[in-house]
Amino acid sequence: MERESKIYVSGHRGLVGSAIVRRLEEKGYNNIIYRTHKELDLTNQEEVRRFFEVEKPEYVFLAAAKVGGINANNAYPADFIYENLMIECNVIKSAHDFNVKKLLFLGSTCIYPKLCNQPIKEEYLLTGALEPTNEAYAVAKIAGLEMCKFFKRQYGDNFISCMPTNLYGPNDNFDLNNSHVLPALIRKFHEAKVDKSPFVEVWGTGKPLREFLYVDDMADGCVFLMENYNGEEHVNIGTGEEVSIGELAELVKEAVGYEGNIAFNTEMPDGTPRKLCDVSKLYEMGWSHRVELREGIQMAYESYLDVLVDGI
Repeated sequence: MERESKIYVSGHRGLVGSAIVRRLEEKGYNNIIYRTHKELDLTNQEEVRRFFEVEKPEYVFLAAAKVGGINANNAYPADFIYENLMIECNVIKSAHDFNVKKLLFLGSTCIYPKLCNQPIKEEYLLTGALEPTNEAYAVAKIAGLEMCKFFKRQYGDNFISCMPTNLYGPNDNFDLNNSHVLPALIRKFHEAKVDKSPFVEVWGTGKPLREFLYVDDMADGCVFLMENYNGEEHVNIGTGEEVSIGELAELVKEAVGYEGNIAFNTEMPDGTPRKLCDVSKLYEMGWSHRVELREGIQMAYESYLDVLVDGI
């Protein structure tokens, strides 16, 4: 990419897209375009084709997606699979039809089998059954990865994919009904601190192990891949480090300054027991994460406090 290249970042208001925009601007890319959902409905094929025909982006970061935590994925599986498939099909096909030079598609850790060997290598994709609680979203994301692979194989399109691990940071979703575990914990502990509640309920046993990547590190990895990688196989982006949900809750408690107790609700599902990415492929290319979890949680909490004035 050249500094003046026309770059389209879909989902620019979300956690992932906004971080990619920040990183591109930091690196001096000065021709970034984006549209809100009201301006461009990515599930509408005609609108997407018209956008690509008129704007003619040279590079595309496909970061737009319908996302949510366990509760949302369980409650709305049809919405998750339909909306994500439509977004991917429309953007990838239009990128092909209107001669986009390069496209980066972002997957999700849920694409891998529930009981996958650890740490998870890229080649473990499609080697076992998925986690039932987010199967619909996972199937849609797998389809996006495979579309990029097959468009590259059949037509020679330079469409690549990456698989970020669990993300957190500025512009996260803190809605308790459909957010992921870390932002949900930040909000729960903050509200418990304000309300002087004696305990905070954490779903599950606290035993599952998870990997967390600060979103600005993820964005740096995405831009690095766009600048340096042209392979057919997707690439994991993560830290290669894991923490239990119980340990994560303690770190959030510390960052928030909450002095009560933690109560685990074992009636709620744990999800996949362990999800640790093998990030050796990306690290061997010369990239590595910079923000460690304790520091990242503190920054994420500060970003939550910043948006409280606007309501959630």
